[in-house]
Amino acid sequence: MTQNPTMAVIAAPAEPMTAEQRARFDRDGYLIIPGALGPDEVAAARDALDQVYATAAKAGSLRPDGSIHLLSAVTNCPELVRLIDHPATFPYVWSVLGWNIHIHHSHLDVHPPVKAQVPFRFEWHQDGGRQNREIETTPRPRLSVKLAYWLSDVSEPGRGNLKVVPGSHLTNRIDGPPRRDMQWPDPDGAVEVTARPGDAVFFDRRIWHSRSRNHSEHTRKAVFFGYTYRWTVIRDDITSTRISDWFGRLTPVRQQLLGGIENGNRDHAWGHYPETTPLYAWLKERGLLDPANPPLKP
Repeated sequence: MTQNPTMAVIAAPAEPMTAEQRARFDRDGYLIIPGALGPDEVAAARDALDQVYATAAKAGSLRPDGSIHLLSAVTNCPELVRLIDHPATFPYVWSVLGWNIHIHHSHLDVHPPVKAQVPFRFEWHQDGGRQNREIETTPRPRLSVKLAYWLSDVSEPGRGNLKVVPGSHLTNRIDGPPRRDMQWPDPDGAVEVTARPGDAVFFDRRIWHSRSRNHSEHTRKAVFFGYTYRWTVIRDDITSTRISDWFGRLTPVRQQLLGGIENGNRDHAWGHYPETTPLYAWLKERGLLDPANPPLKP
């Protein structure tokens, strides 16, 4: 089922996070957004992801276990662009990070059931890579947040669920083995986040997390989008000719989120030009700008 990837979604009414939601997010490091996508949206997104998976299988580019973890979600699956500013989830992003943001990292995940014994590997981590080695504060700064859309049923543990340690986003380290291939228990307090198709999980990139083994009969299917400030480099491939034929038809906000509004002006990403930053204008028009986060004077 292919739909127009330029379809405007952000035009729907939007409300910022409530004080209670923000308090839970700041305490736990994540929130579950039940029913973020309706059944038709889930079906459309899952069909689009299935097409990507079928193409990878035909090309022989699946991993040995039959899975894919494919970066640059929108470049590889344009139909999913409607998720990047979805009205049920995007307000969580701008409530926390504000208006000077873009998507720096995203991925498509398909993990079939595990049928054979898999060597142990300790996979608990914080997102951010070298940010976690080269920034010296305690706790480390948030810098980015992530949205995970679930397109398969992970309402029970052991289905490739996101595993988290609530509250661990304020902790720079957890106990782990000296080598990743050494048997080691999950961290104290770890939980498997359960969700149904259409649910989303919004989480702080600092939360210590991992993925459970999928020992169910369900193939795990999910899409992840990471949002950060525009002065942070984009990891995704946004220069591919595969997006050039439709990128210009996207809404201005979507073009901003995919890194396409600077027009050669490197200072633009520093937030010096709020009036020509689409999300700023969109929030200002609706009275949703956070007065505690005013624009800089150029």
